[in-house]
Amino acid sequence: MKKYILFDHDGVLVDTEFWYYKAGERALVDIGLTLDKEQYVRDMNQGSGTWAQARAAGIDEQTIGRQRAVRDAYYQEYLRTEAIDIDGVVDALAELSRYVRMAIVTTAKRADFEIIHEKRQISRYMDFVLVREDYRLAKPHPEPYLTGLKRLGAGRAETLVVEDSLRGLNSAVAAGIDCVIVHNEFTRSHDFSAASHRIDTLIELTEIIRR
Repeated sequence: MKKYILFDHDGVLVDTEFWYYKAGERALVDIGLTLDKEQYVRDMNQGSGTWAQARAAGIDEQTIGRQRAVRDAYYQEYLRTEAIDIDGVVDALAELSRYVRMAIVTTAKRADFEIIHEKRQISRYMDFVLVREDYRLAKPHPEPYLTGLKRLGAGRAETLVVEDSLRGLNSAVAAGIDCVIVHNEFTRSHDFSAASHRIDTLIELTEIIRR
């Protein structure tokens, strides 16, 4: 039986992936570029996303830096105004807390995370949260999940990672931790063949950890 769960955040616990994409799209429209969604999803696996297309179009780094700040402002606007809850998440966490200790390991920035969780109950079920500022190398590098293991005092074999993207899956695999992929329409085209399990909702984790 697994004793610990390390959760990714965006797309797993809150429905934010689409709005991050829309913020980048809007920031590029401001400088006359159209963000191709399919290419964005492919680039996202490599950790580049929005700005790969900007660079390919010849946009200079100074402009990209300026528009990155614009994108971040748009994203925070969406976080405050759009519906990003995922049905059943809080109930699933309440049930899972009977069996395991849990934490969040996310590439979200601290400022964004705090906006998201100002009025939500998700964090109350977590031992801790690691945001992007809490480690040096981002997913798909194993450092984020290895940092989570160390913080929990957990072994790889007794831990489960829950992800929704190929980049996150690769991070978990590189850290030597079994990974469950939860369905996310935004990342459904990713190759998840290395995942230990595929689920549609978090409540399905209960049966997995009790096996």
